[in-house]
Amino acid sequence: MEIKSTVTIIGGGVNGLFTALDLALRGIDVTLVERSDIGSGTSGRFHGLLHSGARYAVTDPESAKECIQENKIITKIAPHAVKDTGGIFLGITKDDLQFSETFLRSLEKVGIEYKVLEIKEVLQEEPYVNRDAKIAIWVPDKVVYGYDLMSSVAITASLNGAKILTYNEVVEFLREGNTIKGIKAVDRINNETNIIRSDIVVNTAGPWAFKIIKMAGLEEIPIMPTAGIMAVFDQKVNNMVLNRLRPPSDGDIIVPYFDRSILGTTATIIDDPDNFTISEEDVNMLVEEGSYLIPKLKEMKVVRTYASVRPLIRSEGTGREATRDFRIIDHEKENGIYGLISVIGGKFTTGRLVGEKVSDMVSLKLGVKSESKTRNTKILSPSDLNLMEYAEKFGLAKALVKSALERKGTLDEERYLSSLYILLSLISRRGG
Repeated sequence: MEIKSTVTIIGGGVNGLFTALDLALRGIDVTLVERSDIGSGTSGRFHGLLHSGARYAVTDPESAKECIQENKIITKIAPHAVKDTGGIFLGITKDDLQFSETFLRSLEKVGIEYKVLEIKEVLQEEPYVNRDAKIAIWVPDKVVYGYDLMSSVAITASLNGAKILTYNEVVEFLREGNTIKGIKAVDRINNETNIIRSDIVVNTAGPWAFKIIKMAGLEEIPIMPTAGIMAVFDQKVNNMVLNRLRPPSDGDIIVPYFDRSILGTTATIIDDPDNFTISEEDVNMLVEEGSYLIPKLKEMKVVRTYASVRPLIRSEGTGREATRDFRIIDHEKENGIYGLISVIGGKFTTGRLVGEKVSDMVSLKLGVKSESKTRNTKILSPSDLNLMEYAEKFGLAKALVKSALERKGTLDEERYLSSLYILLSLISRRGG
């Protein structure tokens, strides 16, 4: 199949999806291709935290400012995908206590709300917290349900004209001299080749961005794939997000996600995001560090582990020291290649902002004067749509949709909510 699209986006994570939505709302014809399902890469493997920015207030203040801004925007435009848990930074050791002064000054400088709490007050809400804690500082951390948000962004983009092609893997760039003219992708479901001709290609492939760059004929991109391991426990032992009061390190954050607690994370620089293994040693280290926050973790069962490979901006030093900010590369200016833009860095929390800034650059190149609308656009949820109507319109099996919908009001309603978001993803693929 041959498709003509003004802009093609490679990568169906949070950056690519919000870029597709932003462009579509500006009236720009956009097609997004993703080699698997949406959010199957880095964006579907984080710890579930909607950052307040507090974690980076001392070490990465610009990223912290972006996080607190986007925390408020995502909560406003997609409340169905956010749980306002709040977060606590706990000082356990003398070093933690000494760090608190720098931490509080940094929160004030960045503009992040905080409250210093009595430990006994914290223990009433969080009975499993380490009783040797010496200081507790509340910040507006929240939990964001990743797939719920991404599938909602996908359907909102699709209903505004974006084409979302999942299970389409880029295999070749269409290039004339120094100008990118589009891409060739293989549909892994139908075993067909799609040729997508476009004026601009945006590479939001995350830690796989360097592979896309090489496919386009360039040598390298300043990206540093960095793996972070998460451990999922067999029960939820915290109601708020718990953080260790120290500079970002390993095993110092515990997120309550549905009926589990998720402990993270590590920061190991790797060569290939498709070839990374989780060692028992790393998991044991995580649990050991996490037990400073909740001693009970040592007695609990880790039911599964997973790793998120972050596409950090390359820098000197370790993955832990690298900025969590993002960078947008215009390859026309950087490499003399026209029609290609790449995104590296960033966090799940700042995905909307990335989409806005990429779309600003694309709009300037295309001569489009429309401004970004995503900060005030409601992100659609299953309750906003007549899913049976869309199933019929786009040829989905109505029995499948009806089965999911009829779980509402039953014992298993929560377990089946995720199926509604899968349906949104399927509809978005057919609706653009």
